Amino acid sequence: MAAWSDTKELVRWGTAARLDRTEDGPLGRDGELKQVHDYLSDPDGPRLVLVHGELGVGRTAFLKTVGEQLRARGTALHTVDCVPGDGERPLLLALRLVMALEEHRSAPRRQRSAGKKPVTEALGAVDRRDRTAMETSLRASLTQAGPLAVLVDDVQHADPDSLAVLCRMDFSSFAPGVRLVVSAKDAREPGRDGSAGLLNRLAGVEGARTVALSPLGHDDVTALAALWLQAIPDAALARQTGELTCGVPGAVDALLTGWTRRGEIRVADGHAFIGARTPVPVLPEDDRFVTALDALGEPYRAVAAALSILGPLGPPALQLTATWTGLSADAVNDSVRGLVEAGIVNELPAPGPDSTTAQGWTFRLPLTEHTIREGLRPMERSRLSALATEAVWTGADSRRAGERIPPTSVPLDEATAVAYRADRVADAGSLVDRERAVVELTDAARRIPPGTDDQAVLRWLRAAHNLTEHADARDLALQRYILAAYWACDHRTGRADGESLLRNPGPTLTELDLQEAACLVVAVTANERDWQAMSRLATASWWDALPVPDLAKVTGRALALLYLSRWREAAELLQHNETVWDTGPRARAAPARFKAHADLARGRPESYRHEATMYDAPELPPGKVYALVGGMFDTLFTGYDLNAANALLETADLTVQMLPPVGRFLFDHATGRWDQALESARRMLANNEVQSAPVFDSSLLPARTAAILLARGRLTTALQMVEDMRGPGDSPPQCALNASEAELLMTLGDLDGAEKTLRSALATAQEHDQMYGTDELWALLAEVTVRAGRTGEATACLDHLERIAARTGTDRSHLLRLLASARVLRTDAPDTARDNLREAVHLARTRGLPFETATTLLAAATTGPGPATLLYEAYDLFGTTGATLWRHHTRTAMRAAQLAGPGRKQTTTENEHLLATLITEGLTNRQIATVLRLNEDAVAQRLTRLLARTGKRSRAEVVTSVLTGSL
Repeated sequence: MAAWSDTKELVRWGTAARLDRTEDGPLGRDGELKQVHDYLSDPDGPRLVLVHGELGVGRTAFLKTVGEQLRARGTALHTVDCVPGDGERPLLLALRLVMALEEHRSAPRRQRSAGKKPVTEALGAVDRRDRTAMETSLRASLTQAGPLAVLVDDVQHADPDSLAVLCRMDFSSFAPGVRLVVSAKDAREPGRDGSAGLLNRLAGVEGARTVALSPLGHDDVTALAALWLQAIPDAALARQTGELTCGVPGAVDALLTGWTRRGEIRVADGHAFIGARTPVPVLPEDDRFVTALDALGEPYRAVAAALSILGPLGPPALQLTATWTGLSADAVNDSVRGLVEAGIVNELPAPGPDSTTAQGWTFRLPLTEHTIREGLRPMERSRLSALATEAVWTGADSRRAGERIPPTSVPLDEATAVAYRADRVADAGSLVDRERAVVELTDAARRIPPGTDDQAVLRWLRAAHNLTEHADARDLALQRYILAAYWACDHRTGRADGESLLRNPGPTLTELDLQEAACLVVAVTANERDWQAMSRLATASWWDALPVPDLAKVTGRALALLYLSRWREAAELLQHNETVWDTGPRARAAPARFKAHADLARGRPESYRHEATMYDAPELPPGKVYALVGGMFDTLFTGYDLNAANALLETADLTVQMLPPVGRFLFDHATGRWDQALESARRMLANNEVQSAPVFDSSLLPARTAAILLARGRLTTALQMVEDMRGPGDSPPQCALNASEAELLMTLGDLDGAEKTLRSALATAQEHDQMYGTDELWALLAEVTVRAGRTGEATACLDHLERIAARTGTDRSHLLRLLASARVLRTDAPDTARDNLREAVHLARTRGLPFETATTLLAAATTGPGPATLLYEAYDLFGTTGATLWRHHTRTAMRAAQLAGPGRKQTTTENEHLLATLITEGLTNRQIATVLRLNEDAVAQRLTRLLARTGKRSRAEVVTSVLTGSL
């Protein structure tokens, strides 16, 4: 789990993944296994089954499973493994087959001495290299052997003489019960006498059948990764794994091994994630895909290296390869053909049914291509990339007329073509025209939307900065690079380069540029949760030491104060220096909103509502609008204000999908898309990829994640997350996280612990003069005190809620006040409580947030005399979010109200699922009883029924079944 350093908060959930291949069966091969099973089970079926597929497709694992199935049916089994070098030993495979068959000869005991003759003859045939004699011996053994299955793996390594002997066999004349199952790697060698030609002939002999093992599809690749990682890969990891390996299991193994050895894959809450900044691993020298190329030797390796850079250029790549390698055109053509025949490179035919020319070449596995390209020395890579760049530029110049991105010869989509060209220009560096390179790299970076391929953008802008010759222009390039580092979550780079820019700004950087740089440095520091550094950024002395204009100093310092929740200081700083920043739309855009944030935090929302109209958007650059809207959107969702957030996006002409991940998470959480919210939260927290920490409360992401886990019965996991994400003593208030912790403790029956958490959080908020965001704390404290029988204290909490609702004017605060007052006043003022509940139901439905509406309906139906039929609506809404614990409470309320609940089968299924989840969370029967609001005997009875129905013998077996998804 996460841990604290001396200086900053490490927001990282989960652990490094480890690869577990104990279950190495051929996943996704059910159809092929059935096909082989049917062949071998049929008495009149084929005597020879040839299993073939490309390198790494899983032939050995498949053959092993076939053998296990045969052995389970009582079939005698003999295995033969062919290895590299066997091909140089004539008739070796045939001899091994004769010896295996003679061990299972079906002749009577008195004839056993004669049974050795085929072996003797076979040995003599090997000495004489006599194919005819060996054929005679093998045929005799095949016709006289007892029931037996011989499995031969990697027969492509076998000697050609033995394969030729097998090709002359009539397998239909085998002795009854004799089966030969061989596996072979696909190859594309021409001719009849090479290994590939002989294998093709073998597949066509009488009594033989073939079974092809194709690469796995996306779903099977995902399932294989889940099996080996013991965790469900998220969409990004599954997609990247499939793209780099093309579904070849051996490549999947190599890729995941490379990542896990470096600790790049994180597992959080049973899901596996890869960081956005994670590089693709380079295959080791002894990897099968590397040795396959090494076995070809030169010039194949040199040509493959050239194609790893030049391949997408199509036919011109051949001439450029000849130029780079010094080979003749014929030698390059022969080498490319050899790479194609070895299955390392694919040839793309030109369009047209009668075309015989190649349109281009791609590597069979992108992972192999990456390894070869990374193996180039820096100067080799630069030279090849320069050749590619000049070729592309020449083609572009010849077609001028303002085309957008001149297409390469290989059909690439526009985004891939942009990336290819930018990568080549970045690698070429100073070997190409610097000015043109900078323009192209900057243009390519501008085409990529934030959050799409931030690492590539970072690389291109770094190259553009390095290629810029003039110091003034280099400062502008560095500023773009710092912004890219922010979006790529490369916090360390963004902060270091940002501070460097502020300490030594060039003369071409305007005060607006430096204002932007100041904000970026502060924002990146917030993303790192380095509160000590943030405290330094909040001091005047830190900024006064920098040679930057007052606009940058005031803006940067004010933002630092906001992140530290020092609202009053931020407001006073901006108020006293208004003449510094209120000089024009661009200069005032950020400070004005910072001041509005400070006012809102202290319960003065008027200026924030004004700034949220984005009245100045037409006068601001799109990037500035995007950044401002993202921050304000997160703040609005601190108070679950969906309507205001949607209005903000509409005003700025943005959609939720365009926002940074934290904003999308908050939207998904509030609108009931909890599965999507959990997936994004796991990924961000596991890889520390929070692109924009909300100004109001940096704990929003873990707090809302914990709330989802609680509603789904994942209490221990939620509590662990809260503990791991809690800030040190000098961190800003974490109202949302404290509220989630209190709810967890209340659910577990620890009212004292909940009250302590809530009062501590409220005291911290008061120290920071913060009102906004404390309404939930006061509402929970009212519930704790009323449950403890301290009605007077609960009433005081209502007074605080009343003031917050009046000051902030938010619907959320008003709703919390209505619900809390109904709980507190239900005995002393039932009419008021009833009216408040009625108003609360209407307000919740108007707001349209599923979970909030459902909890309000449940409260109305159970706290006061509201219609019990509200429980049906609440039950359905809880179902849309997957809030299984709340559905349980709603079913209990239905029974108490004598309402017809869901069917018995559905109820049993949901109860058992929830019980199994609570057991997996490590809760005792007493704790489970508290959570479910049952007595311990009822829990014990439910557990007994669960064990009986599932056939499990203990709680441990239930836990194992839940974790493996087999319950």
